[in-house]
Amino acid sequence: MRECFFFLFLILIAACNASVYNDIDKTIMDRPVKNFGLFDHTGDFHRLHYYSDAKAIVLYVQGNACPIVRKSIQKLNELQKEYEEKGFRFFMINSNLQDDRVTIAEEAKSFGINMPVWVDENQLAADLLDIRITAETFVIDPTDWKILYRGPVDDQLGYGSDRGEAKVSHLKNVLDSLVQGNTVTREMIPTKGCAIARLKDIDDDEQLNYVDDVAPLLQSKCVRCHHEEGIAPWAMNSYASVVGWSAMMREVLTSRIMPPWQADPHIGTFANDLSLKREELRKIISWIDMGRQRGEGPDPLENAINGDDAWSLGEPDEIMQLEEEMIPKTGIIDYRHQEFKVDFTEDKYLRAVEVKPGNPNVLHHVLARVQYPDGQDHPVKIRGSEWLDGLLLGWAPGGGTEIFPEGTGRKIPAGSAIIFQLHYTTTGKEESDITQIGMYFHERIPEKEYVIHGPADFNMEIPPHAPRHPVTAFEKFDRPVTLYAMLPHMHYRGKSMKYVANYPDGRKEVILSVPDYNFNWQRFYYLQEPLDLPAGTVLSVHALFDNSAQNEFNPDPSKTLYFGRQTFDEMMIGYISFTYADEPPSAPLSSL
Repeated sequence: MRECFFFLFLILIAACNASVYNDIDKTIMDRPVKNFGLFDHTGDFHRLHYYSDAKAIVLYVQGNACPIVRKSIQKLNELQKEYEEKGFRFFMINSNLQDDRVTIAEEAKSFGINMPVWVDENQLAADLLDIRITAETFVIDPTDWKILYRGPVDDQLGYGSDRGEAKVSHLKNVLDSLVQGNTVTREMIPTKGCAIARLKDIDDDEQLNYVDDVAPLLQSKCVRCHHEEGIAPWAMNSYASVVGWSAMMREVLTSRIMPPWQADPHIGTFANDLSLKREELRKIISWIDMGRQRGEGPDPLENAINGDDAWSLGEPDEIMQLEEEMIPKTGIIDYRHQEFKVDFTEDKYLRAVEVKPGNPNVLHHVLARVQYPDGQDHPVKIRGSEWLDGLLLGWAPGGGTEIFPEGTGRKIPAGSAIIFQLHYTTTGKEESDITQIGMYFHERIPEKEYVIHGPADFNMEIPPHAPRHPVTAFEKFDRPVTLYAMLPHMHYRGKSMKYVANYPDGRKEVILSVPDYNFNWQRFYYLQEPLDLPAGTVLSVHALFDNSAQNEFNPDPSKTLYFGRQTFDEMMIGYISFTYADEPPSAPLSSL
């Protein structure tokens, strides 16, 4: 009976195959494949155009439970083993709506898939390539990003009528021609596989418009940066501006450059998550593809936000305006420091802080620490560097207002001084900056000190041209703590960072993974639910650095890199914010 059902399944596949092939947009073979970014089944992140150094990219359409795919895996593994050493890169892509990363990983393990399977859960890559059937192979030429070949691996497998061996090895013939330096005629051959349901076909009937559908979504997710004088390069302040930038919006959404949220969505839940859900992402893309209709009524974005004059939490209790800094046209700028004696007559406890850069084009980061009066000990043990542990605040591009957890604060004693560290970069013209710090204080003493620590590796050494160099740092908790937030910090060669809790009972838990680290967007990732870590827990922070020429941010891949303060050096700091669970300490905090 099972064999009958399987045979019937193959007949159904064969019946729909001809229709699927006829629906494919044949003009895709004539234009370059635009860049797109996807997580793979292991949680790694890939962008197609990163692999521009390959002789060619082989992309095979995988689908769970598809008989032809399963039968092709061994052959693909063999081709990968033979041709990767000749400069080819092999990947699979899964665009099935019914598959997800967990089930794809199970399929990969069960059937011995040796290459990354890119998970196209939003079907944005399927839209670009018009993927409609599994078992199809794409050979992409990275010199012009056009498709050299689209079709089956060979002609051995069919719908219930497999040959003993292939008569024509289509994929191998293309790869051999490229190895030999021969000209390859672009070719598209019908593929036998399993049909893929497309969101695009479902979405196309929906009449989306800017006023009712797109503008509210942009207001909630994007306008916080895309407004006049905002950190983004253009303002989403009208229908005309959004339409004018819509082509670029499609590019950066498909490549996952935007929104600027680099955390793996399958690990942890974060209160400040900026990512777009599948339906939100598809809504914006579909609206662009369907003609960008405006809709009726007033423009929702015309008065969405009034620049950066307003403080996000209202007028601060204290505004500390830093002294003006003048930035030259070019050159290397060492860290600058400013010191402010506080004029408080009594101790204060910070509950929230907002850094408002005067010139976000040049301000790379702001750190601040409290220099306690003589005779008073800092409540945080400072280990190694006063700019890693016990900080009052830290800001980098992408950072926003930091609101401390309820019942926590950071102490600023009367008679103390706040020392600011400012790091600037040049833009090619003379610039100036006057940064402001907005401080919000508790009315009464909080229960616990909100602590920042920065586990780091000061002895790191990254060799030239290394694409995935690992560096690890550790933080051991001798007391129980409650973890609230993490901030990965690296420079231009930073590729990924992962935080792992290693519990005393031997369990391991990945609590944050940032596989697509971007130096231009650094932020605290605030856990939706704080994590209690028992005494004896070791938090290991695992970073990868890409010092290869494929890293588009890399200023010099031939350089050996060490821990250093300038952006062309490297850093590896896994900042964490937490409280000690056994506070209040034996020595009580002073009263207000």
